[in-house]
Amino acid sequence: QVQFVESGGGLVQPGGSLRLSCAAAGSRFSPYIMGWYRQAPGKQRELVAAMISGLLRNYADSVKGRFTISRDTAKNMVYLQMSSLKPEDTAVYYCNALKSWGPVATMVPLYDFWGQGTQVTVSS
Repeated sequence: QVQFVESGGGLVQPGGSLRLSCAAAGSRFSPYIMGWYRQAPGKQRELVAAMISGLLRNYADSVKGRFTISRDTAKNMVYLQMSSLKPEDTAVYYCNALKSWGPVATMVPLYDFWGQGTQVTVSS
């Protein structure tokens, strides 16, 4: 049984940075494609960053150039480095494996369960 444990969120001022971490605990394999989602109050969960084993990365337009996804396959860890944060980045952030590669808008989660997420609040 795979579990996702997210951490690293917090309160940050606009323009600041945060680094989120995701541990895929209990996994006996390394998911081929991993992604970071976020859900703001009153909005649907959206995929913001994805990474396929190796070098390919894909980002939502809203975070392109500001967020960077990375992973440590040996440790089953996935990271999201966020910089130049904006108030509209405020959300609960989640990680999940993804079924297949493609444009961000077309990728769907591999698992139908989620971790507890980590809250990111961007405010002055």
